[in-house]
Order: sequence, then C-alpha cells, then structure tokens
Amino acid sequence: MNYLSKIIAILSEEEKREFILQLKRKNRIKNVKNVLLFELLENNVNDDLDVKLYGRPSKNAFHVLCKRLQDSLLDFIAYKSFANEISEEFEILKLLRASRIFFEHREYKIAFKTLTRAERIAVQFDIYTILNEIYYTKIQYSFLDSKINLEHLIAKANKNMEQLQKETQLNMVYATIKSRLKKSYEKDAKEIIKSAFVNFNLEIDKALTYKSLYKLMNITASTGKLQNNFYTVMPLMIDIYNVINQKKDKAQKHIFYHLEILYILSASYFRNKDFKKSLNILKLMESEMDNNKKYYNRFSEKLIKMKALNFNFTGDFNNAVKLLRTHIDDSLDITLILIMCLFQQNKFDEGYQVYKNLNHSDIWYEKKMGWIWVIKKNIIEILLLIELDKMDLVLIRLDSFKKRFGKHLKEIGEVRALTFINLVSTYYKNPKEAITEEFKEKVEVSFEWIGKEREDIFIMSFYAWLKSKMEETDLYNTTLRLVR
Repeated sequence: MNYLSKIIAILSEEEKREFILQLKRKNRIKNVKNVLLFELLENNVNDDLDVKLYGRPSKNAFHVLCKRLQDSLLDFIAYKSFANEISEEFEILKLLRASRIFFEHREYKIAFKTLTRAERIAVQFDIYTILNEIYYTKIQYSFLDSKINLEHLIAKANKNMEQLQKETQLNMVYATIKSRLKKSYEKDAKEIIKSAFVNFNLEIDKALTYKSLYKLMNITASTGKLQNNFYTVMPLMIDIYNVINQKKDKAQKHIFYHLEILYILSASYFRNKDFKKSLNILKLMESEMDNNKKYYNRFSEKLIKMKALNFNFTGDFNNAVKLLRTHIDDSLDITLILIMCLFQQNKFDEGYQVYKNLNHSDIWYEKKMGWIWVIKKNIIEILLLIELDKMDLVLIRLDSFKKRFGKHLKEIGEVRALTFINLVSTYYKNPKEAITEEFKEKVEVSFEWIGKEREDIFIMSFYAWLKSKMEETDLYNTTLRLVR
C-alpha cells in the first residue's frame, strides 16, 4: 500500500482527475473497485482495505486489484511523460525506433535516412548514450548500403564510446560529490568538488559538455542550499558559469540546460542578497523563454518565484504579492513565499488563511519538497500562531518542532533553528521580556553570526522577526534593513 500511495502522491490534482476518468473509460461497469481503491489511498485510508472494498477479508482478490492499479498508474505516468516530453532526446529516440521498424520491413533507404537524421541531432546535442545505439544499429545493417564507409563508421563509434566513458566517469564524480557532501555538512563544498575531479583525473573546463556543467552547477547550488551557505559556494559557481560562457555557441542547442543554469545563478545571487545581479540574470532568462515558447510553461514557475522574491526584498512588496496571488495554484513554493510576504506586512489573518490550504502531512511535504522546506513551513506557522495568539496551538507546535527536527538539526550542525525556536518560546511565554537588555544579550550570545555578507537571507528574515520584537519596530522595514 505504501508503494501505491507514493505513486499516487506524485500526481497533481489535474492528473488524478485525468487518471480516474481513464480508469472509468476502461472499466466495463461503473464504480468498480480500482477507482474506489485509488480514492481510498488518495485520502490516506490504508487499514482493512480488502474488507472495505469486498465487504469481507479477501487478500488474494485485493492483491490482484493492487497489481492492476499499479500497472495502470505506471502506464499513465509513462504516457504522460512521453506526451509532455519536448526534449531533443525524445525526438532522437523516436527517429531511432522508427528506423529499426523500417529495417524490419526492409525499407532500407528510408531506414538509413531516418537513422542519419537521428545521428545528426544526437551529435549536435552531445547525447552520447543514444548515439551509441545509433552507431550500433548503423553498423549492424551497414552491409545493406554499399555507400557506407565501415572503417569511418567504426572510428566514429569508437570516438563516441570514449565520450560515453568520460560521461560515465562524470556521473561517478557527481555521485562521489553528493555522497561526500551528505556525510560532511561542515566541509568546504569547493574542496570536496575539486578533490573529486582530481581523483577521477578530470578537469572543470570547456571540454565538459553543457549538460555536465549544468549538473556540476546544480550540485554546487544544492550544497549551498543544504548548508544554508551560498556565500562559500558562489565563487565556484561563478567559475563554472565562466566556463559555460566559453561555450556560448552551444547555448541555443542546449536551451533547456541554459535556462536551468540561468535560474540557478539568479537564485544563488538572490540568496547572497545581490538583488541587482539576480534580476539581471532573470531578464536574460525571460528573454530566452520568450524566444523559445515551448519552454515557457516549464520555467514560468521558477521565473515567478525569483521575480517575487527579488521584488519583496527590494521594497516592492505590492508587486511581489500581486504576482504571487496570480500564480498561487502553480506551486507549493509560491504558496509558502506568499505566506512569508503577507506575514512581513503584518497581514497575519490573510497569511494564516493561505497557510491552511497546506493541509497535507509533513511527511507528504517532505517527500515532495524536502525537509528544509518543511522546516520553513513549520517555523512560519509557529510565528503566525503567535501573532494570532492561538495559545494552545503555539505550545503544541513548539514542542512538536523540537521533537520532529531537533535530532537531525543537531546531527548536521544547524542548531540555530533550534536556538531560534527556544528564543521564540521564551518570547511567547513573556513578550515584555523581549525588550529587556537581558533578552537582547541572550539573543546575541545564542547565535554564531557569520557576518551579514555571508549570512543566508532566509535565516536573516526569521531573525528579523525577533529583532523587530526587541526593538519594537516594523517587521518589514527591519527585514529590509538587515538584508541590505
């Protein structure tokens, strides 16, 4: 049941409706049990499902039903993936598959022509894995075309194999980096990344493919996010981006990765509070999206998030809130950012109404968005409840936060969140204490500050709330003053 529930959780609300309609069309009778099982699992009902469906214990029939629903779900997800796929890889795979069908039907001229077209696109986009299959097929049927220079074809295949081996090595490098970063939260990300490349005799230079450079930048940014330290990883990200700029001629061939790179860079500049550079990168990103309409929907959520965040932290909160409200149904990130913006404007009731739409469990959100997102969600909820003076809920949430996240936060050396929650608890029990010199001193000695240039913007935003209470100042102005 856990496996089926996890698959269902992947689907959006629209996809769930579409899947149920598909099931009903395939079913011969109405309200059959596969639809009922789906609906029960969607609503987190997991106990005695066979009894609920059949009116009595029926394990064998229930097992068969689960298997059928699982197969239907996998077929649906695979179909949706292909239907929505707009990548070059999918186009090449279609051509490769078509060429093999033509060979089977002895339409050799069409087959070779289709295969050559697939090869041309694969070479253009450095897609070595599929090129390997293309050369395999071409060599397999080469005896059917006297114009083919077999030695030349084998040489191309061998050269591609070398590139594919290098790509495999890079995957090993990325896996090594991820593994070391996961176990070494306090270590310098730049050191870990560079040592991994040295161990595999590789260099970070323009010989790497566009996709490889994107993956490297993504790992570096993920490290900054995990460690709440974008300041340390930013120089390495700029180095990688400089290498990418040496491959400008290939940017339009790899527009998907190019847009991802621009988004990552903009987000990193934002986290380092360099709003001007972040917005400049966003302009480039939006221009590329306008020129490549097929990617607009795919990247619009990311563009909106970064625009709104930059607006909000440069004082233009009205435009930030307006933009977020227009797209609130598009993502969980947008919802959480909107709650934060409303909170900073002291619109606690509005913020809490939006928050109540986040009605899944923390476990569900952690699977979908990651545990850092869940921590932010829980902290903003606690602050909202305090401002709304919902006493019973505040005490429950404070206690729950410490139990739920305390151990893991200590393990990774990120105890500041726990320190913050303890200070929040102290304030809530006695608000007047916040303006005393003793409390201010307690706050100062409780945190290990790493300097305003290096401190993460979201950590500073939470601290701004505490500071506004100590100084009896406006929250939004206090936040802007801190991050500037």
